[in-house]
Amino acid sequence: MASYEDDWTDSQRGLYDECYRAGGEWAEDPDTPSDDVQHVINLAEADDDAFSDAEIDYPPLVDAVTQASGVNVTSVPVRHDDPGFRGFVDGVRDAVADDVFGL
Repeated sequence: MASYEDDWTDSQRGLYDECYRAGGEWAEDPDTPSDDVQHVINLAEADDDAFSDAEIDYPPLVDAVTQASGVNVTSVPVRHDDPGFRGFVDGVRDAVADDVFGL
């Protein structure tokens, strides 16, 4: 389910949508290790204050943002107001069943 920030532009919403789709596909891929899915779910559930101004270079997330934006990125801000990060982690979280990984 789309979860936009009120002040996001159409471009940011599009980035969110593309990363959401990529996160869901990644989580549903049978070759994706369950520990990796759990790692992303933990990031999704974490409070932004825990990360300060951290950036993450987690390959599936970076690949999703690069593909969605058309810009070669090497890291993504770990913030829920960042459309790439939020889209990917929301997509992963929504792709797994509610009873999986303690959700």
